[in-house]
Amino acid sequence: MVSRVAKNPVKVPQGVEVTFADKTLKVKGKNGELMQVIHPLVSLVHENEEIKFAPGDSSQEANALAGTMRALAQNMVTGVTEGFVKKLVMKGVGYRAKVVGNNVLDLSVGFSHPVNMEMPAGVSVATPTQTEIVLTSADKQLVAQVAANIRHIRPPEPYKGKGIRYEGEQITLKEGKKK
Repeated sequence: MVSRVAKNPVKVPQGVEVTFADKTLKVKGKNGELMQVIHPLVSLVHENEEIKFAPGDSSQEANALAGTMRALAQNMVTGVTEGFVKKLVMKGVGYRAKVVGNNVLDLSVGFSHPVNMEMPAGVSVATPTQTEIVLTSADKQLVAQVAANIRHIRPPEPYKGKGIRYEGEQITLKEGKKK
């Protein structure tokens, strides 16, 4: 039995170069190059502008890993063609963000000092307004991890909702104590 996700091949669009050698899948496109080590329990075939995944044996773990590797490969192809964007919104009096220098994010989030975050290679940051942060990258996992690290600096608190949140994130506000 094959994973439902792994049954569907990953279609490789024009302008994307895929190579597979030594259990490493490399995908190269207009937004850069990404690499992923393929698990030994998963077999991969690259033919006719498609990447097909299959479990190496009949174990449940191999089925699950085949689906996971297929999803990672699809994210790599999407990343090098379109890229991934993660938006964060800041709410609170005096909460500001700005980009200083080369990919360094300067945050004022209610501490006695500004918080500077250097972006890893492959992630670019922009601040369209003082309270918005836009992260872009070809690597979905990396851009999501950087966004989580930024949110962790000042997560939204449950009484007034002040803090850094993802765009579209709903914060359930609690009622304050009564007199």
